[in-house]
Amino acid sequence: MGKYGKIAQIHNQLISGKISCVELTKAYLNAIEQNNEALNAYVKITPDTALETAKRVDAKIASGGELAPLEGIPMTLKDNISTKDIETTCCSKMLKGYVPIYDATVWKLLKQQNAVLLGKTNMDEFAMGSTCENSCFGGAKNPHDLGRVAGGSSGGVASAVGGNLAVYGLGSDTGGSIREPASFCGIVGFKPTYGSVSRYGLIAFASSFDQIGPITQSVEDAALIYDTIAQYDPMDSTNSGKKGPVTAQLNKDIRGLKIGIAPEYFDNIQSDVGDTVKKALDVFRSLGAEIVEFNMPSLKYCLPVYYILACAEASSNLGRYDGIRYGYQTAHYSDRDEMVCKTRSEGFGPEVKRRILLGTYVLSAGYYDAYYKKAQNLRGMLVKAFDDAFLQCDLILSPTVPRTALPLNYSADDPVENYQTDICTVPVNIAGLPGISVPCGAGNDGMPVGMQLIGPKFSEATLLNAANQYELASRESCFQAVKMGVE
Repeated sequence: MGKYGKIAQIHNQLISGKISCVELTKAYLNAIEQNNEALNAYVKITPDTALETAKRVDAKIASGGELAPLEGIPMTLKDNISTKDIETTCCSKMLKGYVPIYDATVWKLLKQQNAVLLGKTNMDEFAMGSTCENSCFGGAKNPHDLGRVAGGSSGGVASAVGGNLAVYGLGSDTGGSIREPASFCGIVGFKPTYGSVSRYGLIAFASSFDQIGPITQSVEDAALIYDTIAQYDPMDSTNSGKKGPVTAQLNKDIRGLKIGIAPEYFDNIQSDVGDTVKKALDVFRSLGAEIVEFNMPSLKYCLPVYYILACAEASSNLGRYDGIRYGYQTAHYSDRDEMVCKTRSEGFGPEVKRRILLGTYVLSAGYYDAYYKKAQNLRGMLVKAFDDAFLQCDLILSPTVPRTALPLNYSADDPVENYQTDICTVPVNIAGLPGISVPCGAGNDGMPVGMQLIGPKFSEATLLNAANQYELASRESCFQAVKMGVE
């Protein structure tokens, strides 16, 4: 963990006067200046915004005001979360220079608590990727090994938090984009129940899968952030907010909790990763949890179902980028049709174009029934499979990712190999469930391994408490974040 510890510890240092918010903010800005060139975690740094907020927090402390839990805490946002008057590009040439005129709801809620925004962080273009290498700014690096990827698509947030260039950050998770980079970087990534956190102001990839959530250095921090951002928002028709606060329920006994294991989650997993994750079962047994084994044969359909449906939704959502209303526009064209064609060909990167083409294909006449409709029917079957599983257990445990962090450019010529890294995370998004990745050790290469816990819809209190109890019990043996950045 960073020099200043968890959010609650930093909060106490601020209110006690041990450190001022301006001093704290400058320390993180200095760390970014020193280390961001190597990590490439930030694509835009906002020192003026950060220091202006820090001064307000210090003035509030001096006047005897009470600080909110996240007030004065330096943090970052993935570059697909809209920030008024601050460029938001989705790390795409298509949106370079785009400055939103409104704040995403999650950022609005954090601004109300005087969260200190250090900047916007790197990501796969339009959140499409598993390595963060599909960014027009170049990919973010893993703070444990600069020769490896940070993971995607929220790789910049994970690199910043894992490298101590931010206390926490918000990412988005469409098929594992919070949990996978958290696993690669040895930190905590939490994807809440679909609909619990507003998507208003999140630039869409696949609207029935996308979900905003925190990337942090501890489960307790993830719970604090969730309690702040999981509020009902009428601007998002799919949003319902949380069912109740979770932070106050983090220290409950988990004796008798049933944790399910499906062998299908361990198929095609790197052996050292599988062995490391299974060791977590011993920790849960020592805490009094009961391990339940069951089969989920339908898991084998998750990856094709996800990529058919997510790409179909992407092809629809990204149709708005035509060069007419906003964003990039090609310089030379003879008519409107050529302008739109050239704009999209020049503005989108290869992975985004690949997914748009795939999505358009499965939605086209003659293929809709064979692919899209069938995938939607299978999605319903997968939701039912999870419902049945949770009749046998309270939570499900699995690896987060089948392997440790990939070397840079490892599978540049084989996109399908990249897609395979999502095999353990996409089921959560298909069913709209909450999932969390927690560090559980290291692979044979010394790189972090993440354990994933999955719960029923709106079971955040149970899920986060179990993850927190595991983290507390295993802290000494867990692979800790590298001491990079703030010292």
